[in-house]
Amino acid sequence: DEQTEPLGVAKVLKGVVEAEKPGLVILGKQAIDDDSNQTGQMLAALLGWAQGTFASKVLIDGDKAKVTREVDGGLQTVELKMPA
Repeated sequence: DEQTEPLGVAKVLKGVVEAEKPGLVILGKQAIDDDSNQTGQMLAALLGWAQGTFASKVLIDGDKAKVTREVDGGLQTVELKMPA
């Protein structure tokens, strides 16, 4: 059995994002076989986009996304310029 690697998935998703041109891409952090949280971060890097990992709340405000994320010791809110 061959495993699909996160970078391979990110490259495929990059093609979809470039074709569809969404303002915001939301991905999960878990797969059935691991909890690596790599694909979304790799996709953001390939696109040169901002990212808000471990998001628990997302609010869209014009061309910005306000992301509340879970961090050690509580919550942190960051503002990302879209697309993100």
